[in-house]
Amino acid sequence: MSDQADKPRRTVFFVSDRTGITAETLGHSLLTQFDGIEFRPVTVPFIGTKDKAESAARRINEAAREEGARPLVFSTLITDECRAIVKAADGMYLDFFDAFIGPLEKELGLTSSHAAGRAHGVFDAETYTRRIDAMNYALANDDGITTRHYDRAEVILVGVSRSGKTPTCLYLALHYGVYAANYPLTEDDLEDGKLPPGLDQHRKKLFGLTIDPSRLQDIRQERRPDSRYASIRQVNYEVREAEVLFRRYGVPFLNTTTSSVEEIATTVLHSAGLQRRFY
Repeated sequence: MSDQADKPRRTVFFVSDRTGITAETLGHSLLTQFDGIEFRPVTVPFIGTKDKAESAARRINEAAREEGARPLVFSTLITDECRAIVKAADGMYLDFFDAFIGPLEKELGLTSSHAAGRAHGVFDAETYTRRIDAMNYALANDDGITTRHYDRAEVILVGVSRSGKTPTCLYLALHYGVYAANYPLTEDDLEDGKLPPGLDQHRKKLFGLTIDPSRLQDIRQERRPDSRYASIRQVNYEVREAEVLFRRYGVPFLNTTTSSVEEIATTVLHSAGLQRRFY
């Protein structure tokens, strides 16, 4: 029997009047500290009416009966009526707004607006436009499609194939409004031992991504099984030579093996001294 099957199981509800992203993000961050339990996540978004709150409460009660243990309920509900209904269900209710809004009101000497959805709204047209422009730029300058527009780039991610460049660029664009391009180091580039001409003139914008060869082999094996591209000899060579190139040209780099895309993007943002344009 696997270790996973031996773990006790608890259902976790993420309840919100909007998408539930805030509740999920904060809740998952807390749950990572508890390795001995298997958590079953359930997101219940858009709880904006009494009927929907009652439906969510019924789901929580059903989970409690079926599992014989109270579910954990992470909530970012803002309306008093919906909060009271969900809080009365048979779950351990953890209210993020209740935990922080009260102390903030006391400290600031103000009463909060209690307006639903404020955390997820588009703040202004300029922010929206910047986000879309950055996404379009990342897509148009993905995987070395062209280097002609690198003068507009704020950062250019460089690394071997499947080291995490594309998802990191898209995350930087969507969440931070950063103009991020990426360039894959090919075998020819690595054999030359020099930065490709399209990169050399933008050396100050470069940030390298590397990865453990064993993990890279697993990723490539899924993409092209039993190919030279996925062989341990090839991935060892590419990773080794890419890191030699980074050191030769003073390109800062990060090993992405155990990092999430959020962690990679944040590291790039701070290491490259880039400005986060919205929160």
